[in-house]
Amino acid sequence: MTLPGLPLEWFAALDPRMQALLAGLATWLVTAAGAALVFVTRRFPTALLDAMMGFAAGVMIAASVWSLLLPAIDLAEAQGGTGWLVAAVGVAAGGFFLRIADFLLPHLHPGLATSQSEGVRTSWQRSTLLVLAITLHNLPEGLAVGVAFGAAASGLSSASLGAAVALAIGIALQNFPEGVAVSMPLHREGLSARKSFWYGQLSAVVEPVAAVLGAVAVLTIQPLLPFALSFAAGAMLYVVIEELIPASQQNANNDLATVATLFGFIVMMVLDVALG
Repeated sequence: MTLPGLPLEWFAALDPRMQALLAGLATWLVTAAGAALVFVTRRFPTALLDAMMGFAAGVMIAASVWSLLLPAIDLAEAQGGTGWLVAAVGVAAGGFFLRIADFLLPHLHPGLATSQSEGVRTSWQRSTLLVLAITLHNLPEGLAVGVAFGAAASGLSSASLGAAVALAIGIALQNFPEGVAVSMPLHREGLSARKSFWYGQLSAVVEPVAAVLGAVAVLTIQPLLPFALSFAAGAMLYVVIEELIPASQQNANNDLATVATLFGFIVMMVLDVALG
């Protein structure tokens, strides 16, 4: 397997769990790169951040369809099941899981006042609540990456290693603004650059862990694979609808954010089709 100018034979030879771990670590590093902007500036252009959040939404929508749902339907049918039914149940379950976690886990979406925190009421600091919000939404991203690499190991043509790599690249691209969205507000509110960076990168630590768990789950119980792919898609779509699109549209940069969403969708679609 190769990308333009980049041979990946060594990567293809690795165990799928190791592939998932490395991909998860890469997505975490990109989040850390976004958070590291606090060492350069205390402010980040709002319009640019809105566009980046819109781009992230588009990437996740396309990834949910091309990298997760379509392979899930094909795999379910290859196993003798009803593809659309497995996909529908998985999407509903993924969304429901995130809704329950959203309801129970104390967290605060970037850009909102501390009084607008969600989940069980707590006296936790604002920084902790912000990190938990992004961490909650990074969980399905890491899971999706791991499940995709587990699916590639199944040997079925509808779930290739190239598609898993494309998904990891897409998730990494959209993680950059998430690191910015946590670290910048904290830095503006008086936290040191070092602490702001720490909290920003911390929000994505869950991704490598979730990636490995996702890969292990589908490799251990392969009939679970179509449902797991659909579940990850549903959880990612929930994040897009509940968090990313509203965040990108809240600062009167609606048109810019909308165009960026379409661009993100196109980029992820091209990545998946070209590499998968």
